[in-house]
Parts: sequence; C-alpha cells; structure tokens
Amino acid sequence: MNTNPGGGGEFGQRQAQGPIVPKTAAEALRPEAGTPPPSKRSRASRSQVVVFLNFFLSLVILVVLASGAALYFGMQAFIEPGPSANGDTFMVKPNAGVQEIADQLERRGLVSDARIFRLGVRATGNDSALKAGEYAIKPRASMRDIMELFKSGKSVMYSLTIPEGLTVEQALQRVAEQEALTGDMPAAMPPEGSIATDTLRFTRGATRQQMVEKLVADQKKLVEDVWAHRAPDLPIANMEDFVILASIVEKETGRGDERSRVAAVFLNRLAKGMRLQSDPTIIYGLFGGKGKPADRPIYQSDIEKQTPYNTYLIKGLPPTPIANPGRAALEAVANPSKTDDLYFVADGNGGHVFAATLEEHNQNVARYRAVQKKQADAAAKASGQTTAPAAPDDGASAGASGENGDAAQ
Repeated sequence: MNTNPGGGGEFGQRQAQGPIVPKTAAEALRPEAGTPPPSKRSRASRSQVVVFLNFFLSLVILVVLASGAALYFGMQAFIEPGPSANGDTFMVKPNAGVQEIADQLERRGLVSDARIFRLGVRATGNDSALKAGEYAIKPRASMRDIMELFKSGKSVMYSLTIPEGLTVEQALQRVAEQEALTGDMPAAMPPEGSIATDTLRFTRGATRQQMVEKLVADQKKLVEDVWAHRAPDLPIANMEDFVILASIVEKETGRGDERSRVAAVFLNRLAKGMRLQSDPTIIYGLFGGKGKPADRPIYQSDIEKQTPYNTYLIKGLPPTPIANPGRAALEAVANPSKTDDLYFVADGNGGHVFAATLEEHNQNVARYRAVQKKQADAAAKASGQTTAPAAPDDGASAGASGENGDAAQ
C-alpha cells in the first residue's frame, strides 16, 4: 500500500502535472516535435561571420609570417657584405635626411637597397645620429658598417704641407692647388716669412682663407715663443731681424746638425761689420717669391747686380725675409753655436766645412773645387766623353771673393 500522498514514481509526477489524456495508438507512436531549426536568413548570416573571421585570421597570420620573413631577410641584407668591390668616398651633406643619404648610396652602388638601409637606420634609432662629412667606405662594407661610420663622424682627413724654405708665394700656390679646399685665396698676400712651415690636417670643405689664416697665426706664435727663449746676449735688435736671419739660415742649409753653426757665422760677420755674402739672398733679389728655376745657376754677373737683397754688395741684413723659416732655423738663430767661424763652404757631400780665418777658408774652397772636378770627371767618363766639360768660369757657388776676400759660401 502506497502511503505517499503525492504518489510515487512517474505516475505521481504525471498526476502532479495534470490529468492524463488518453492517446490513440497512432498518436502514441508519432514522434514528438523537437526544437525548430533556424531560419534560412539566420543560418546565412552566421556563415558569413564565420567566413570573415576565418579570412581575417588567415590574413593576420599571413601578414605576421610575411613581416617576420621580411624582417629576417631585411636584417640579413643590412648586415651582409655590400656590393661595392672597391669602396669609395661618400659625402654626407649637412642637414641631409636618411632618405636622401640612402638614395645616393644606392645610386653609387654602395648599398644594394636604399629602403633596407633607410629602415635599418630608423629601426636602430639612428635616423638623427648620422653626421655630415666625407667618409671613406671600405670595400664590401655592409649597410650597418656604413651606418656606424656615419655615426662616428670620422671624416676623411686631407693634408696640406708647407716645407721649410718656401717663399710665401710658393706656399700660397700649394694652398690654391689643394682641391679639397674651397673658396678663394686671400685678396692680400701675407708678408714674406710669415707662413708656418707645417702640415695641416683638414676635412673637405675647409676654406683656403681659413688655411692661410691658420698658417699665419701659427707662424706668429712660433716666432714669439722662440724669440722669448733666445740667448740673453743675442746681438739682434728685434723679431723682424730675427726672422730675416733665420730665413737666410733656412736657405743656406738643410742639415740640422749645422744650422746653429751657420747662424753663428752670420752673427759673427754682422758683429765685425762684414758683408753676409749669402747666395740665397742674391737669388731672392733676382727672382723674388717665385724662386729660381732649378736649372738656373748663379753667375758672376748675378753677384755684381745691384738689388736690395744682394748681400755681396749691401751691408747688414736684407729688407725682408727671403723665405719662411721653420722651427729649427729659428731656434738656431735664437741660440747659435759659440764659435769664431766667419766662413763656410760646401764640402761636396751635402754639408759644409767651416773656418775662422780666410787662409783656412781658401784651403776649404780649393778642396771643394777638387771634389767638383773629380765628380765632373766621373760624370764625363760615365757619359762616354773623353774630357770633362769646363765648369762655368763665372760660377759663384763655391764662395766668390768679396770685401777683404771673404765669402760665407
């Protein structure tokens, strides 16, 4: 007996839901209706969304893969050796942008792809770090190498060398001919002896005016420094005379071991009121700043020609320097050797021999002429001549006689 007031099992549940309506056998066997399918419009909308999402996802994946591949191959191209087999110089102009620089590099064949160079520079945050200047790009330099070079600012350096003993005109000619310099030469030529004999380093684009101004300023400082450390008993009144005598010493000898002795000879002669009798002063009086042609000897007639620079005829120093003296010549005059020498003559081997008396000097001159004759005989023999050609009888390079028979060279 079931005492559950609500009934038990399935029968009880059905009673709770309501009265049972009897069905025919056909109705009982008919399947019950399920959830109705979605409409055609709803199904189509869902399919388009799925298709779009699938397409978008595929596109994103494709873009990511393509970007990754492009980044990889771009970085490889950025660091791999470049196309230039010989290298070249390249000018980065002031205020030039990365785009302009990249295009010029590609046109010059220094990089394989301007876009890769541009993107590589920007990707590394260096688009504003490239410095103006002229650069030497090595053969097969990669884009990264070129970028680092432009960042460093290590431009190509050029040299301008002014050797000791050039005149101002000759020195300025070198400045004018230096193709890496720009601009015009100064309108006025600096005074003789006022150009430094030095090597200046500069980058392309420096001006000729700047070079000349620096050479003049450097020489002024050098002369003042050496003059300030001169010997206390130096018998020279001022810096102008100091530079004049140094220029003569500069032209008389290129040997460092005898400059101070040559300076002593000239100072001793000045102290005794003797003429300097220096051949280089004659040459300057004849040819000025252009200089003597290399194949032009000094003749006896030149020694007798009156000019303000002919120290065979005038007493004391000439009116201006005859060349630009270097540091060694300036120091030789500022601190000359302590000797009694009054003469010197070439020894035939690139140097000079010195003498305190005229008799000793004449012996040195005779020896020098013997060396000259021996050299001439050897040259004649080598050329197949039976006799040596006669030397010019008006030559003065061995020390012509002057006042009191004296000669400095």
